[in-house]
Amino acid sequence: MKLAADANVLLSAVIGGRAGLAVRHAKIPEILTTAYTFSEVEEYAPVLAERRGLRADVVILAVAALPVTIVERTRCAKSLPEALRRIGSRDPEDVEPLALAVQFRIPVWSNDKDFNSANVDLFTTAGLLRHLGNIE
Repeated sequence: MKLAADANVLLSAVIGGRAGLAVRHAKIPEILTTAYTFSEVEEYAPVLAERRGLRADVVILAVAALPVTIVERTRCAKSLPEALRRIGSRDPEDVEPLALAVQFRIPVWSNDKDFNSANVDLFTTAGLLRHLGNIE
């Protein structure tokens, strides 16, 4: 199963959250995200590290080691207008992950409630772990 990941689940994975169980799961061969979404992860990871009392350098290394495929915006450009229509007014930062999901016909992986009404297959981390057979 391929997934289009939002920044919040990737951030959770790098700070030791339950999302970390999913990012390297054998049943998930590829996690896609956009450069913009990945830049959000890079920006907020040190902030979250400080809040959680974690070493920022270790968290930054964890971000660099995330097993994600960064997809160029041009590869989902045809789906951007549709994604913008579906979710842009609620959260413009969620447009690109949704465009990936629409373009590649894959589920979104996010804990963001904005995706609930975006007419897309959606996994929260808890739902994904249940789907994968891990006990939540």
